[in-house]
Amino acid sequence: MFSTFPTSVTPARGTAGRRIAATAATVGLLVLGSLAGANSASADGEGTHHQGGAVATLDGLKTFDSARLDIGDGKTKNISAGLFEMSVEGGGRLQTYCIDIHNPTQSKAKYLETPWGQTSLGVNKDAGKILWILRNSYPQAADLGALAQKAGAGELTSKTAAAGTQVAIWRISDGVKVEAKNEQAEKLADWLESQAQNLQEPKTSLTLEPNAVSGKSGDKLGPVTVRTDADQVSVAANADGLAAGVKVTDKNGQPVTSAVNGTELYFDVPAGTADGRASLTTKATTQVPVGRAFASASKSQTQILAGSTESTITAEATVNWASKGAIPSVTAEKNCSAGGIDVKAANEGDAPFTFELGGVKHTVGAGETKTVTVPVGEDEAYDFTVVGPNGFSERFQGVLDCETQGTPAPGTGGGGETPSSSPSPTPVNDTAGGTTGGSGDLAETGGSSATPMIAGVAAAFVAAGGAAVYILRRKKTAGQ
Repeated sequence: MFSTFPTSVTPARGTAGRRIAATAATVGLLVLGSLAGANSASADGEGTHHQGGAVATLDGLKTFDSARLDIGDGKTKNISAGLFEMSVEGGGRLQTYCIDIHNPTQSKAKYLETPWGQTSLGVNKDAGKILWILRNSYPQAADLGALAQKAGAGELTSKTAAAGTQVAIWRISDGVKVEAKNEQAEKLADWLESQAQNLQEPKTSLTLEPNAVSGKSGDKLGPVTVRTDADQVSVAANADGLAAGVKVTDKNGQPVTSAVNGTELYFDVPAGTADGRASLTTKATTQVPVGRAFASASKSQTQILAGSTESTITAEATVNWASKGAIPSVTAEKNCSAGGIDVKAANEGDAPFTFELGGVKHTVGAGETKTVTVPVGEDEAYDFTVVGPNGFSERFQGVLDCETQGTPAPGTGGGGETPSSSPSPTPVNDTAGGTTGGSGDLAETGGSSATPMIAGVAAAFVAAGGAAVYILRRKKTAGQ
């Protein structure tokens, strides 16, 4: 069930920097992409390759109350705790809780449905307990009277129920000491935490594996496997494919217009078709499964789904074909365990495929596949392009956000990093002059106000570095 949302809240807050710089390898491969691409990645995630699933825009923190976070040394911070709302591209609404307490949220950030393994949940042995909490608390448990009775929590409102649920989730997702200010919300949090059981990650709403294939014209190229929680998915070749005479079929060559979970799709490219590229789109109208993670295409805190209306979900796959020579396809995904992005290049042609990535050349033999892991610092924006012969170019961008700061540092009583004054967005006056939820002592929002200054300082350092290199080279030349 999807609850009624109160009026809007502007999501913004400050945060301490995670790291001063990424590894030397990251700088060597990605310095231009990270500097030039960070802005575009932060803006809307344009250019990010996504295998499918819901794409949504963060609208803000909507149903919430107050909580108190222990930051060590006997100090606490007052924060907001509750449900966010997102708008799904194509239609639909989502409700989410935060699973990344120390990171900020960015206003109108774009979010992508993401496997647990590509977020901090992938290394959290208790991640499945969060799913149990989501399924057994608000808003899935819409009868607040019954929920309160189970938890021994007296009387709950939607705001206190949301706050208690968020507090319980934070204790598991981030390993922090946090409590709800409202007594009944705190009782709910304690009950949820004590009762939670580890459950399996839910299925994706809609994903294509892989989302890029290649091969020689005259063959059926694929397969592209449909992964979905929906009962049925529509399938259609896009205009570029139809113009080239490409059809979407099953392995027997029969045309396919609909699919279910596990269906294998192929691109049927007629013999003699001029070398080219095409795509197909799958679409489903379904509720996104509760417990699916949502990672942002910018530096905005990771979320987990608590509720969904019927939403329109799409996933696209591409095909690259030729009659001879190298015929590449390239995909990429986050590799949290390796601290980087796995770029997988396949070559279905009869000649080697050489591509350039961040100034380094790699060669994939005919009929071979190679995976190159590009190191990226935690919370760092990445933006790089795989370039090959005959105009081949694939761009990948986003932010690597695989960790939380909830693990206590040695000798401290709190998280490894002191959190900002407002780990999740706090309420501000809306356009009607009112506020939504919370209390008067919540930390004031304003994290985004520092962004221009930070950008200016970064630009200054880049300019200064460039000038220093230039001067040193001039001196060296003069000396010689």
